[in-house]
Amino acid sequence: MFKQNSFYKIILIALVLLVAVNFPGFSQSSLIQNIYGRTHTSLNGRWNYIIDPYEMGYYDYRHMPFDQSASGKGGFYDDRKPKDKGEWVEYNFDLSPAMKIPGDWNSQAEKLQLYEGTIWLRQKFNADPKADKKYFLYFGAVNYEAHVYLNGKKLGTHKGGFTPFQFEVTGKLLKGENFVVVKADNKRFQDEIPTVNTDWWNYGGITRDVLLAEMPASYIEDYKVQLAKGNMNKMEGFVQLAGADKVQSIIINIPEAGIKQTVTTDATGRASFDFAIKKLNYWSPENPKLYAVEIAAASDKVTDKIGFRTIETKGQDILLNGKSIFLRGICMHDENPLIPGRLRGEGDMRMMLQWAKEMNCNYVRLAHYPHSETMVRLADEMGLLVWAEVPVYWTISWLNEATYQNAEKQLSDLMTRDKNRSSVIVWSIGNETPISEPRNIFMGKLAATARLLDNTRLVAAALEIHRKGNDVVVEDPLGEKLDLVSFNEYAGWYWSSTKDMLNYKFDIKFNKPVVITEFGADALGGYHADEETRWSEEYQDLLFKNQFTMLTAIPGLRGMTPWILVDFRSPRRQHPYFQDFWNRKGLISETGKKKKAFYTVKSFYDEMQLKYK
Repeated sequence: MFKQNSFYKIILIALVLLVAVNFPGFSQSSLIQNIYGRTHTSLNGRWNYIIDPYEMGYYDYRHMPFDQSASGKGGFYDDRKPKDKGEWVEYNFDLSPAMKIPGDWNSQAEKLQLYEGTIWLRQKFNADPKADKKYFLYFGAVNYEAHVYLNGKKLGTHKGGFTPFQFEVTGKLLKGENFVVVKADNKRFQDEIPTVNTDWWNYGGITRDVLLAEMPASYIEDYKVQLAKGNMNKMEGFVQLAGADKVQSIIINIPEAGIKQTVTTDATGRASFDFAIKKLNYWSPENPKLYAVEIAAASDKVTDKIGFRTIETKGQDILLNGKSIFLRGICMHDENPLIPGRLRGEGDMRMMLQWAKEMNCNYVRLAHYPHSETMVRLADEMGLLVWAEVPVYWTISWLNEATYQNAEKQLSDLMTRDKNRSSVIVWSIGNETPISEPRNIFMGKLAATARLLDNTRLVAAALEIHRKGNDVVVEDPLGEKLDLVSFNEYAGWYWSSTKDMLNYKFDIKFNKPVVITEFGADALGGYHADEETRWSEEYQDLLFKNQFTMLTAIPGLRGMTPWILVDFRSPRRQHPYFQDFWNRKGLISETGKKKKAFYTVKSFYDEMQLKYK
């Protein structure tokens, strides 16, 4: 019935339910843990796309969703057209241009560089569905709102530009050629997460992998295998089965560690476990040991690479495997400075993390939103601790319940995806959110959710500060609900001078480890002047030297993530010479050249490594 080159004809029936996500048959299915460890087919590659700024494929001429129009028909199935003229179709996927997926659209076509709106994307693929298997269409991320259709029928919708989602397509695949259509919309709205005002490029599109996963009829949907909180001799976790056969014996096997345990799932498919273990080769930045962990049911088996470590705080100390550690960190965006756009694959990500390693970092803050699963797995492999964050950024609609539910869903999806990654030690619930009672309630609920979902990691947020005279005061009431006193401060750039900043001292109201989540200054790579000339590498370098003098006077200082590893694009940064739509606070320029401050940070981190050895 459907022609694949007929864009609006596809949408005719695909939009039968505008609010499909509210109906059980069209809801997003639970995320499959370790999707890359399952049998899957990549749908990455070149996707045809159609730019639709007026959303003509979604609304009729009165801006009424097609399923609510008088005729109930969609697209260009218009009763006004002459009946003998055949089908009238204004859009044609087969004649449309193509872009690389995964990849943002802003960097793949000049006319789309600043585009915010709807683009439709289509991919053809072959399938050979088997009667005894289940199938899932998985997206690593689509920014921001996605409507997904398979063979002309709507699967559902998803909001959130950085978290994975999937739809079960069992019984919906055709033998032979199939096609998937995605309506991706990156417009910004006040009530969304993030809101309209951010300091990074709003890259639109399908920015991470698209996979078609094949699972047994009853399968291992989710699992957690980690050390218990603060206990290096106890393993705990759970296994969750999905499908008809939910009561099964599950074997948890870590051959290299001599661990083999059997549990039985209950009628809901769940089995929790905890058991004593012998001494392991514990994961740390100096020794990023990963074990092959096998989880086997009668109907399914999955293998993962998992490291084991504990993380906790005691007074003003952060304890990794029971030993005090100083977090030698750096902030990062999910963006390649050398090639425009989002990080496109493992090579890009490994390059970024290797730059952090060259600066002697043992820690990265993946700001200001969930980065890809591949990035976090690379951090596991390369020995870099991770601060993982959701985009509750600046001025969110604190009183809007739907906004809160969106934020909580993005947080829970991030935690579901990465709960077995040893590198992740901090769940961050937001960045620089101004203090108010509605905000305190909103953020407090997020903190409680994070603790409910995972009690083995730290919960934090990048707090704001205020100044009283020469005191930098940290007294945000949200700090009571967090494990770290973590805050942003830009002495020497947004306030004070590089010399006067040494007159400031910190007044911190909490007896907790202090981690400075942001500080820095813009410097145009290759621009040299004296130390008092803003935008020069020398100014940035002096600022860092004085920051280290100022910050090390804090008794509880246990880590930092300067802003930022590399220069990145931002529409807010409009100075025509020094910025030109770039935030220049990177320690590495957009050409990949290290600035003077890079080596200053490395020298400081070398000293801190010796101190905490």
